[in-house]
Order: sequence, then structure tokens, then C-alpha cells
Amino acid sequence: MATVDYSDKRVLLVESSGNMRASIFYMLRSVGISNIRATTVSNRVLAEIAEHSYDIILLGHNVSDSFAGIQLLEEARYRGYMKPSACWVFMTSDASQEAVLHAIESKPDILITKPFTIDKLKGRLDALMIRRQRFMDIDRALESGDEEAALRLCLTRFTSSDPDFDEAQLIACQILSQIMRYEELQQLSEELYWRTRGKEAGLYWAESLMYQGMEAESISLLQDVIAANPLYLAAYDLLARAHEYQGDLDEAREIVKLATSKSPMGIPRQMELGRLATQTSKLDVAQGAYKRSITLGQKSCYKSAEPYLKLANVLRLNVDPDSENQVLDTERQFDALLAQASSQFKEDETLKVKSALLRAELARTLDREDEIDKYTQEAKRENSQLGNPLDLGKEIARFSGEVISKPALSASATSKGEVKAKTKRDPEMSMKVNRQGVRHYANGRLSQALRHFGLALEYDHMNGSALCNLAQLYLELARDDKPKRDARLIMFDRNMHLAGKIRLAGEVRQKCEQLMALRQKDIDELPDGPLGVLLR
Repeated sequence: MATVDYSDKRVLLVESSGNMRASIFYMLRSVGISNIRATTVSNRVLAEIAEHSYDIILLGHNVSDSFAGIQLLEEARYRGYMKPSACWVFMTSDASQEAVLHAIESKPDILITKPFTIDKLKGRLDALMIRRQRFMDIDRALESGDEEAALRLCLTRFTSSDPDFDEAQLIACQILSQIMRYEELQQLSEELYWRTRGKEAGLYWAESLMYQGMEAESISLLQDVIAANPLYLAAYDLLARAHEYQGDLDEAREIVKLATSKSPMGIPRQMELGRLATQTSKLDVAQGAYKRSITLGQKSCYKSAEPYLKLANVLRLNVDPDSENQVLDTERQFDALLAQASSQFKEDETLKVKSALLRAELARTLDREDEIDKYTQEAKRENSQLGNPLDLGKEIARFSGEVISKPALSASATSKGEVKAKTKRDPEMSMKVNRQGVRHYANGRLSQALRHFGLALEYDHMNGSALCNLAQLYLELARDDKPKRDARLIMFDRNMHLAGKIRLAGEVRQKCEQLMALRQKDIDELPDGPLGVLLR
């Protein structure tokens, strides 16, 4: 590994333990860093980061801290302080799954468990700094908001033989995802996934499929990613969203519930669980999620009035109007929650409107006509005084757990071509198109054959004949076109992988086995011409 010069690096060391802070300080000095600002963990650290430019930020987390480093990490990500050009090192004395997974979601560059040796710290820092040097121009473009320039650098600066090629491709996937160019994202991430089997590439591929209307394919891919990476929480989140887009809210709820059991410290996911549980009338689950959000929010940047309002709404939905005792108890808890929200979030100008709407909904549930009108008028009056009035109809709908819709494509996405509508499943049409592909192949029109076999799979992704035909065609192309061999073999492997997920029988199964046997041979030694008869 190349030698790294740290003499010009500016470093911020944040650690609450005096002994540990001193130890790490001298470690940094020994690797050649002289410009070090060392401080304890406090809420003043964020102001320090915002006001000054640091090359490396080492942030310590200890279980005993009243104000923990993990909260600083989360808020730094939330506020946009974690710039691509800076290196973030999260040092934790808590190696529990809960803490580690929660920290990972804030995406530090390095996560290291305390105590550690100087050699381990230097090794991790050296690798990170070398990577930063190689991607400096891309990071600067991203930091300035020029996604197009960063994307162009990712796609043109690195060749396939470059050791950084796959990482550059992954950054390009990240950019395409951000600017919602899903067709390009699908092509790039699919090739990257089959080459590396990386979980991030799989996630981007699944995202591109989902936002192009192919939820079933996205779900299947995400299940594979999770099976290989059971603690990859981002895949659970996307899988839940795909099920929601399909209308399967119960399954979406259970997936989010499983994710929160693995990493219960994240407020956004707890709120998502509460939303889905409310929609599916699992009010006990929703209540627990909102209560945890309130508790977690005491020292979090995600602290807001929303979980108080949502919890009050769950109480409303759960009340039995015919039980006088329950009504009285519900009203007492309901009022207490709204009072707590009002007291803690005085700066929230919308809170009076939302509280009045909630009171009107409770009155509606209890069939109190006078109160319905009273609180509805109060909500309208308070809303009229806001600089940006709320849509009261939407706010009322949110009390039942709003449905999440797909995002609209950005202008940069639509300029590349409209996303194709999802093809209706039609096995009969799939077989017809597959036969047309076979005829094109027999007449030497390979590009038309490729297109027809692909279209056959759009009509029916379970068409084993089309999968085998497409795989054979890619294997022949790999044999005959050395410059594009790797890409062709990736596509062969992809189609064989998909075929392996289907229960095949008869000649289709036999064909699949023949193709897999051919794949084990040296490509240059495969016979010329067709590698077998295509399936009709």
C-alpha cells in the first residue's frame, strides 16, 4: 500500500473518555498528524463541524455517555454535515448489534470497535485516504451538487481493468438513483450485481425494477439479497415498499417489524412501522412503535410532535364509544399527549391545526356533533393564520396511515425516455413471442431474436424456454465476441440463475442442464455454430 502523507490533514477527535482521547491523540501524532483538535462529546461538536473544514473526524461513542456519539453521528448525517470530501471514523465501545446497525445506517466511512491498536487505526485510515485521493474529483463534484459531472467521471475515468472500477460503478448507481434515471440504473446495477454479487448493487437493481413497475421481480431479487445479507436493513426497507406498491400492506408491515426487531434504535423505521400498523388495524403494534419513537426522540435529531399526534390518533381509533370508562380513560390520555406535544414543540406552528383536527376526529368517533363543528372551525381558523396553510383533507387522511405513492420522475429522468408501463402477464403471448424469436434466430437475425426472447420474459418471467434460449444466445455471443465476452457471460449467468428459481421439467430442464455443462468448459473450445436446438 502506498505511503500516506498526513502532514497537511486537519483532524477533529471527539471522545468523552479522557484516557481514551489522550491515547488516540498520540496514535494520530505517531502516524504524522500534527493539526489535531481534541474535544469531548457534546452538542457543541456539530457547530464546530459546521464552522470548520476537517479532513478526518473521529467520533467516539461510549455506552455510559449521557449524550452519546451515536446521536452526534446520526444528527451529522441528518443535517448534511457528512461531506464526501471528509473522512468519518466512528469509534464505539458498544459492539452490540443494535448499536452497530444503527451506526451503519448513518454511513460512517470507518466503524471501529474500541479499544484498537495503532496499526489497526493506521491501516484503516491509510486505505480510506488512498481511496479519497482516487475519487477526489468525483467527491468534489458531488459536494458541489454537480451530479452530472460526477456521473460522467464515474463512467469514463475508470476502465474495467482498474481496481477501482466496481466502486466507481457503484457510485454511478447511487447518482442515477438520486436523479431517478431508473432505466440507466437498471442496466448498470444489473451488470454490477452479476459481476460482484454486492448487496449495494443488488439494492440499486431492485430499486430500478420497482420504480419501473416490476415489483414482483424487485421482491424476488431483494429476497435473494436478504438471504445472503440478513442484517442489510436497507433491503428490508425497500422490500416493504415494494410489497406496499403491490397492495400487500400486511406483508409490508411484517417486514418493517422484522427490521425494527434487528435494529430498534431508528426513529424513522419505528414511525414507518406505526404507519403501516395503523393502516392494517394492528393498533397494538402501532401504539408500541409510536411510544418507542417518543422515548428514542428525547435525544435525537428526529424528535418531533408527530409520534405524539400519531399515538393520540391510535387511542382514538381504539376507543369503544359504548364503554364510558374506556372513553374517559382515552380522553385523559389523548389530552395528555396533545398537551405534551404543545409543551415540547412550541416552535411548531402547525401543531395547533393538527391538534384541533385530531380533536374533531375524536368527537366524530364519539358522535359528538357540537364538538366536531367546534374543533373543525378552530382548525380552519388556525390554518388560515399560517404562512403556508396545510391541506386539511390530506392531514385528516394521514390519521388513518397515509398511503405512500411512487415518486414522480425527475426532468432528467424523463429526458432519457419515459419509463415503460408494466407488461401484463400473458403466458400464451409469451410462448408466441418466443417462437418468433426462434424463427429470427434460424434466419440469422440475432438482434431481433434477443429482443423477442426478452419480450417473451416480460409477458411471462416464468417462461423457461425463453430463459434457456436467451442464455444459449448469450453463450454463443460470448464465444464469438472476445471483447464483449465478460458482459455476455454475465447475462448468461443471470438467465441461468433465473431459470434455477423455476421448477423446470422435461426438455426445458434437460436444456438447462446442457447449457450449464457447456458453461463449465473453456469458452474458446466450444464448437462453432448453434450450441443446440432452441426451445419453442
